[in-house]
Amino acid sequence: MEMPIPNLRHLRVFLAVTEYKSITRASDYIFLSQPAITQAIAKLESQLGAALFERHSDGMYPTDCGKVWNDRVSRAVDHILIALIDIAKENNIKEADPKHMLALISTTQLKALVAVCEAQNFSIASRNLGVSQSSVHRAARDLERLLTVILFERNSLGIHATRAARHLSKASKLAFSELRQGIYEINTIQCRDVSTIAVGSMPLARTTILPKSILRFNERHPDVNVNITEGPYYDLLHHLRQGDIDMILGALRYPLPADDVVQEELWSPPLSIIAKHDHPLFGRDNQVTAEELAQYAWVVPAQGTPTRQAFEHIFQDANVALPTRFVESSSQILTREVLLESDRLTLISAHQMEREINIGLLKILPYPLEHTRRPIGLCLRKNWLPTTTQSHFLSMLRDVCETFR
Repeated sequence: MEMPIPNLRHLRVFLAVTEYKSITRASDYIFLSQPAITQAIAKLESQLGAALFERHSDGMYPTDCGKVWNDRVSRAVDHILIALIDIAKENNIKEADPKHMLALISTTQLKALVAVCEAQNFSIASRNLGVSQSSVHRAARDLERLLTVILFERNSLGIHATRAARHLSKASKLAFSELRQGIYEINTIQCRDVSTIAVGSMPLARTTILPKSILRFNERHPDVNVNITEGPYYDLLHHLRQGDIDMILGALRYPLPADDVVQEELWSPPLSIIAKHDHPLFGRDNQVTAEELAQYAWVVPAQGTPTRQAFEHIFQDANVALPTRFVESSSQILTREVLLESDRLTLISAHQMEREINIGLLKILPYPLEHTRRPIGLCLRKNWLPTTTQSHFLSMLRDVCETFR
């Protein structure tokens, strides 16, 4: 179930009360009546299921939950404020006051913006949000008038999100992610940790590191869900940078693919040539040559992947023409089945076929590939602040990788 995102204006009230430690002083700062502020705080506490302030004679002080929430809300608001400042600069809006704009923007408007940017269609966006199309239109157009920039343009394919729209949409998603993290942390403080960890997984991690880590992690955190997203690396990178997932686990890329992410190497396994157990190349006295490898059909990953580059280097380094008969696929299941039913070869980390190798269905072909070691690890957002539970999961990944190392 989608976690509800609190009202942005209520969050602004919360930050003011936290800063000034008084509803009266906060009222003067944000120009809201004291009853309105009291009502906003009460609604926020009800939504979070936690008391955010302790009321004392000399003022209002945040509880432990309030301190955690303050940190997350501040980070969320900063994401949006920085985007508004950048949009004002890029569009040369000299009279714009980003802080004033922020005070007028609603969560509903930002959710509509994100939905339309992702769907590139108002009708689909309205269905995804579960509201009327007119409501989404109104929220998007109100936001355009407030920012005094065009967010959506019509073209022959439908709706096109402008650079300003994409910029603010990304900031909004990162802000929403911070708020979800804050809710998870509050739940943990209250001993009801039912959070979700979202992992983008590349092929090698899915068969080795990740299953073992999840099982060990859930022994200590049985109520925490782990959502695995699979897909091409650059799709996962997009989702990571947008705040849809918390981390990518898999082969690292060099140079660094974006300036807002960081990488951490966990393990560097070599690649191996794998074939069925009775392949003609087994049982030979002489070492297999690149010329002989080129005579067979292969199963290889897509162009541009590190493994595909390593495959091509095997033959280029030996000055041998590349094999011309191959199936191109990143599916481990398809690769396994094709190998078992033919004399095809594949280049892959042996850990990805560990079970098949252990029971004797597949074997590693002796061939020197120590130089193909490739770093496997984590890709994270540069300014990401993991919750305690997420930190435990990261520690589990590191421990499991250490056993492989």
